[in-house]
Amino acid sequence: MALSYEFLVERAEQAAKEAAGALLDNVRDRALRSEKAWRAMADQLREVAEGRERTRLERLSAALDTV
Repeated sequence: MALSYEFLVERAEQAAKEAAGALLDNVRDRALRSEKAWRAMADQLREVAEGRERTRLERLSAALDTV
């Protein structure tokens, strides 16, 4: 199963809500670590997608220049 940016952001938001409602410090800390990890994965996925799109456009531009 491929993860989508939207899924990762939703999980981060869910973890943030859990942290906000936590009564115990260790539960809040765990949820905040989880949120940070989900957001890092979302950011990485976005960066990879942007890089792929940039590469695709560069290749397309190069192909059109040779025509």
